[in-house]
Amino acid sequence: MKLTGLFAVALAASACPQVVAAHEHGSVSEQQELPPLYAAELERAKSFVDGMMAQGVVLPQPKDPGGGYTHEQHKRNYKAIYLAGQLFRITGEQAFAEYARDMLLGYADMYPNLPDHPARKNQNPGRIFWQVLNDAVWLVHAVQGYGDIRDTLSDADRQRIDDQVFRRAAYFLSVESQQTFDRIHNHATWATAGVGMTGYLLGDRDMVERALKGSDKSGTAGFLRQTELLFSPEGYYNEGPYYQRYALMPFMVFADAIERNDPDRRIWEHRDGILLKALRTTVQLTYGGYFFPFNDAIRDKSLKTDELYHGIAIAYARTRDPSLLSIAEFQDRTVLSENGLLLASDLAAGKAEPFPFRSMLLGDGPEGDDGALAILRQGSGPKSTALIAKNTSQGLGHGHFDKLGWQLYDNGNEIIRDYGAARFLNIEAKEGGRYLPENTTWAKSTVAHNTLVVNESSHFDGKVKVANQHAPTQLYFSDTPGLQVSSASIDTAYDGVTLTRTIVMPNIPGLEAPIVLDLTRGESDEAHLYDLPLHFSGHIMEHDLAIRGFTAERPVLGTANGYQHIWVDAIAQEQDGKGALTWLLDGRFYTYRFAGNGSLDVVLGESGANDPNFNLRREPLIMLRAQRGDGQASFAALLESHGKYDGAAEQTVASRSRIADMDHVHADGKDVVILKLKTGARFAIAVSHDERSEQAHRVVFDGETIEWSGFAAVIALDEEGN
Repeated sequence: MKLTGLFAVALAASACPQVVAAHEHGSVSEQQELPPLYAAELERAKSFVDGMMAQGVVLPQPKDPGGGYTHEQHKRNYKAIYLAGQLFRITGEQAFAEYARDMLLGYADMYPNLPDHPARKNQNPGRIFWQVLNDAVWLVHAVQGYGDIRDTLSDADRQRIDDQVFRRAAYFLSVESQQTFDRIHNHATWATAGVGMTGYLLGDRDMVERALKGSDKSGTAGFLRQTELLFSPEGYYNEGPYYQRYALMPFMVFADAIERNDPDRRIWEHRDGILLKALRTTVQLTYGGYFFPFNDAIRDKSLKTDELYHGIAIAYARTRDPSLLSIAEFQDRTVLSENGLLLASDLAAGKAEPFPFRSMLLGDGPEGDDGALAILRQGSGPKSTALIAKNTSQGLGHGHFDKLGWQLYDNGNEIIRDYGAARFLNIEAKEGGRYLPENTTWAKSTVAHNTLVVNESSHFDGKVKVANQHAPTQLYFSDTPGLQVSSASIDTAYDGVTLTRTIVMPNIPGLEAPIVLDLTRGESDEAHLYDLPLHFSGHIMEHDLAIRGFTAERPVLGTANGYQHIWVDAIAQEQDGKGALTWLLDGRFYTYRFAGNGSLDVVLGESGANDPNFNLRREPLIMLRAQRGDGQASFAALLESHGKYDGAAEQTVASRSRIADMDHVHADGKDVVILKLKTGARFAIAVSHDERSEQAHRVVFDGETIEWSGFAAVIALDEEGN
């Protein structure tokens, strides 16, 4: 049974018609016109494969890590096999089939004699590539291209390629690399997909069952178990958005193959349709098309990626969801399958609808109870606002020590940043494209994130195995327009310390959106040093801090746990625990205003210290530091966006904060923040931390009684405070 079926899609007329030849292997007829997106993809594939064919079959002996010549050549090779097979199926041109055949015959000569890759390091080694993951990616692509030409081969060539390439590769991944194959991890997703698709093509049921149920076929591992353990019920992937995007291709492509070959398994209905949920959730985990860059994320990854071209096309063919067409329109790409053809045809027919980006709470873990990711959105379009409260579990080895962290996007930009990974993927000069040492010493450390640090140490003391056993508790979530809230806590990040963070996005009359109120507490019975860093994007405009700047020298903040990578530019001691800092980014001003429960030290700094190889980006931060002998630290911080700067027009509007003062009290487990605007108007943002909507609450603050009901409220106060 073939991995791909025949084209059976009625094509819409194209404004720019392109004709291709017919072939018995499911090609498009001579009279049919291709929709523009598909026609462009066909030309792109043909250009690439023509270029590869002009070079001939090039099979260098593997020796280089990621980004090196041999690594990149073998990547080009599997892409060429994959696309040549598709081009043959579509056009019927024998030259494409012959090229893919010759390439695979070359691998049949090479593969049986390949040792473990010489550039292997800490990862499990591959044969063609430096890590076994890349060998699995090679197999997923190559077996699809092979499936398109296999019936055209002589018996001898077919047997040789079957036995010396695909059976050997499947054996290497599922038996010789059993430790990887049976993991609950994205590496195993690629491996099981490659092995399973090979089994379907070769008619090897044992191979298929191993892929679906693990090497011992017990069901404790394998592809099906991964769908059950790696995704939450809402479709959130445990390792985070970057790896959700990466793992989605083998999940979707193998599921498509399972449906074609084993329709009785009803794979798309498995676990309440988890794979299609995961596809939509993957799209939700973006801003402006780019994935939220937390955990080990490469920041330039977007929806314009090969994994999502496949995923969107397959999901659209299954659901006919018109909002997925708008994502394909943004991608401006598709795939050369009947799924891609259907998608391109319906897009050309004008069936697209906007994708419904929205506020949502995504549980983490297989039961959805290992923390959560809260997404709070305001507005729509490329200039909208999105706040991400990261209250998720660790995320396996790719997770960072950043419990209760947050990010903010506004005006098309990342305002409050997450560093992502310290890695230059496939750039050989940077550790062969691997994760850099600074990924551990900086990027994963708690101080590199926007969350509370205790005693200059990372959460869980930086130990992954310990971190994987614990997760925050999501206490409350509301997506009510004008008063969106996320609240969570964790008491296992540090011994004897409970961390609680509540983030509110309220509408305050007289202030521009977005407004973000951050209430962070550290509670303990012992004395601790509490640090609350904020990593932001922009250039500092002004502040009201009594700073002491370092101009003749530039000290480093600490010696370990990420502190060794922070340059100190200035410090301030604020006895009343209050202050404000304003910066400018892309024509928009942002003021960060704070109040602590006692005196605060404030550090203005920048990442990049102790980095002799220039591996780190230089990015600014402000840190609030509280030494609390009673172990009780309380921070209230407000991020206010305001004004406009137009350099071309030489025009500045509202560059200064519209808030005159901010006070905060934490009493009887409740928080009240009083804002006094420069207009004289006053508002209280009150948080009870009690999710009962009908429950009434009351706090007396400086003789003023403030009353509300529910978890949170915005209360207008009179100017006299009566």
